[in-house]
Amino acid sequence: MANTIRIKRGLNINLIGEATKEISSIEAGNFAIKPTDFLGVFPRLLVKEGDTVKAGTPLFIDKYRDNIVFTSPVSGVIEEISRGDKRVLEEIRIKSTDKPDYEDFGKSDPAKSNREEIIVKLLKSGAWAMIRQRPYTTIANPSDTPKGIYVSGFDTAPLAPDYSMIVKDSVTDFQAGIDVLTKLGGAPVKLGLPGGKNDFPSVSNTDITYFEGPHPAGNVGIQIHKTNPINKGEIVWVVNPQDVIIIGRLFTKGIYDTSIIIPFCGSEIKNPKYYRTFKGASVRSLAKNNLAEGTLRFISGNVLTGTRIKSDGYLGFYHNQFTVIPEGNYFEFFGWALPGLNKFSFSKSFFSYLTPNRKYRLDTNFHGAERAYVMTGQYEQVFPMDIYPMQLIKACLAENIEMMENLGIYEVDEEDFALIEYIDTSKTEVQHIIRKGLDLIRKEMS
Repeated sequence: MANTIRIKRGLNINLIGEATKEISSIEAGNFAIKPTDFLGVFPRLLVKEGDTVKAGTPLFIDKYRDNIVFTSPVSGVIEEISRGDKRVLEEIRIKSTDKPDYEDFGKSDPAKSNREEIIVKLLKSGAWAMIRQRPYTTIANPSDTPKGIYVSGFDTAPLAPDYSMIVKDSVTDFQAGIDVLTKLGGAPVKLGLPGGKNDFPSVSNTDITYFEGPHPAGNVGIQIHKTNPINKGEIVWVVNPQDVIIIGRLFTKGIYDTSIIIPFCGSEIKNPKYYRTFKGASVRSLAKNNLAEGTLRFISGNVLTGTRIKSDGYLGFYHNQFTVIPEGNYFEFFGWALPGLNKFSFSKSFFSYLTPNRKYRLDTNFHGAERAYVMTGQYEQVFPMDIYPMQLIKACLAENIEMMENLGIYEVDEEDFALIEYIDTSKTEVQHIIRKGLDLIRKEMS
């Protein structure tokens, strides 16, 4: 019988704008793959503007691991190659064709394929980039053998997608993807599911653990920590459920089909719902005639860990939702002295804490500038790992590698500190600090 783990420390942020369980198809037309999404990758471009590509055609490779290939998510024409400061490759924009065209990688049965054959196919198609390793959250090394492969079948972040509904839509491909990962890891996939009643379809080759409690119970890092913590020298691989489906299609259909179902959500969306599109979709096509008035913040991902994009920006490779909220570019005179009935408060500073189930229209206002870093005792209330978060953050700031290791740096990712950053009285960019610490460790260990 599967175990149930109860998460007591955490925080649910209830926002207005949840997507209705209605899936619509949309012709986005414009897509992009962003090399900056891939930590530790130094891209070497393989295409130029005007080239015609199919879904699965190589666009660039990693200079230092040329077996890691990144391919086009759709068929079409390379419309623009965008570079930033110091000619950093930022986006490869593709104008898609009306009828999808795919590179043929050949159908195969994962059960009849060995590990080496599976790895070759994943690398050649570009699907290998969907497999990331902990620690560091970088693309996995094909020559490594992980001590486990984890898939979180639910997401507890604000307005997050319902993976039960998404997997039900492609359960055969999801099962094929699980079979592939089982071959790679040499053991059943560790699947985390929500406790209590859930609609996630039954799949084989999985070791299921149920998790109950507030966010971040759905974070795969929390699930790893509670079931099989990562020690120095150990490696765990993680894959998102939608990417499991794409990997499965590679074997059941022989093509790199990156079609996904994502919620277009947030308080500033007139009709928030799910859309069927492809990886790297443009937000512009979804937002057309569907936005409220005012200055808006467009986010690829969720409000806690997502990336700010422009109004004509693109979905990040590892993101599974678009969120639109109000921009917080205003000053509130004596805001701290008001009752704050419409403000969400973790510290019970406002009377809104008397209505815990209320949904809020929150904006991006910091409500103050960065302040002295003080110990409040609040971090531990929303951080369910058996790690001292304040001390680990300070060790990262001091770049003290030995202390970082002793305090559990190998177990964490910046998303695990998103709630800490949200409630932080000092307005500190905690996720950025943790990422710098992880990058330092990775550089020293390479």
